[in-house]
Amino acid sequence: MIDFGVRQRALVGVLVLLAVVAGCGAGTSAVEPAQPWPGRPVVDASLDLAPDLSSVTGTESVLFTPDQQICEVVFRNWANRPTTVSDGTTSRITRAAVNGNPVTPRTEQAGAPAGAPGTLVELPLPSCVPAGTPVRAEVGFTVTLGADSTERIGYSPGARTAWLGSVLPLLAWVRGQGWVRDPAVRMSGETVTSEDFSLNALEVTAATDQTVVGTGTAAGTSAAGPGRTTHLFTADAIRDVAVAAGDYAITEASAGATRVHVAVPRTGVRASAQDWAAEVEKQLARLEDLLGPHPYPDLWLTIVPTQSDGVEFPTHLQFGDVGARTRPSLVAHELAHSWFYSLVGNNQARDPWLDESFATWAQAIAAGQQDLYRIRNFGPGEVAGPIGAPMSFWDANGGFRALTDGVYDQGAAALLDGRERVGADRFDAAMRAYVATNAHRVVTPADVEAAFRDLPEVLDVLRSHGAFRNP
Repeated sequence: MIDFGVRQRALVGVLVLLAVVAGCGAGTSAVEPAQPWPGRPVVDASLDLAPDLSSVTGTESVLFTPDQQICEVVFRNWANRPTTVSDGTTSRITRAAVNGNPVTPRTEQAGAPAGAPGTLVELPLPSCVPAGTPVRAEVGFTVTLGADSTERIGYSPGARTAWLGSVLPLLAWVRGQGWVRDPAVRMSGETVTSEDFSLNALEVTAATDQTVVGTGTAAGTSAAGPGRTTHLFTADAIRDVAVAAGDYAITEASAGATRVHVAVPRTGVRASAQDWAAEVEKQLARLEDLLGPHPYPDLWLTIVPTQSDGVEFPTHLQFGDVGARTRPSLVAHELAHSWFYSLVGNNQARDPWLDESFATWAQAIAAGQQDLYRIRNFGPGEVAGPIGAPMSFWDANGGFRALTDGVYDQGAAALLDGRERVGADRFDAAMRAYVATNAHRVVTPADVEAAFRDLPEVLDVLRSHGAFRNP
């Protein structure tokens, strides 16, 4: 996510890409990309949108095999984070079962506002399950969407559109760590943590005259009763789901080997689908030169005029209806999240710098904005928090503005500084190796230290600005 409204920068779309050597630097061998975890969870889900798009009824089934003993199954219901609830959205679990047996879920607020449904849902097991034992967990849920929300989930009665980011409850399991229970925070910004899962089937049912924008790859449609159509999507390895539906016009394009689907509301927008598709093609080519091939065969874009910035989801990006000057940097940033968060995952609550600093670094290079990101001294009254601080620190110390200064800007500046110290070829080769080695994993700061251990100058600058400590 990036918020240009808060930052209030006059980002000029100067599209200058420094020469990047696509091969490996001296003394660095090419690394074959890691493959998805063979034992990753398998998800089947359905979403049924109300005719007026104001609510959704859903089901979800997750088959997974824990690598530790478990005594409960934990889902995160991120639609109940404070900023979405304040915009009128809530999600409620209506039923649950484990291995076919109904259970009564336990809900914890875990950062959700008082009076709202919680963000953490536990399904108790009749007895603890040893590691290596397959478990199937099922939930039913309903989501009420906030009208004209500025958040990642909501609907527009006037435009007859709905956008649904993180609409499914997410299994909160991470290999080698167990259940992740970090609370949601009060400010904008992600706190999601999820392993890759195989999306076996996502069925989205809407009125036949409504366009549906998906996640992963479209796999056909079927009739779902009078005036209703079900759209099927599948994906090999993703961490989250976002869809949209309503009165959208979709433009199909290609950017290298990636199929691009751009959904723009039919009324009330400044930029055309062709404008967005052209920017994606330009920025994606530059990011692929820097980081390697785009990780997914399909990319879906939904334009949400009530938003002021962009939000990333695997294979699906949401963008505000921004102007031409902001569009290059915004597109570059959200596309960079295809590598940093989507492909190389992280605990976004504990280590937000592992996706936002890295995505901003890649954006700066792709959009020719390196000079905008320089290490600076903070003045009186400003928060000079460490790059590696968790979301809870920023939530309590300055909010999103402080997060932007400390994680987005200073994190990117530290990475750019390290790149200047060792040279672009060596730094970029190490970064590509980091991406390949850690693909389809949930990384920690220790993985960054391991990736750059042969470039101590890079680690020095990151360490000096607090990248490897969390207060």
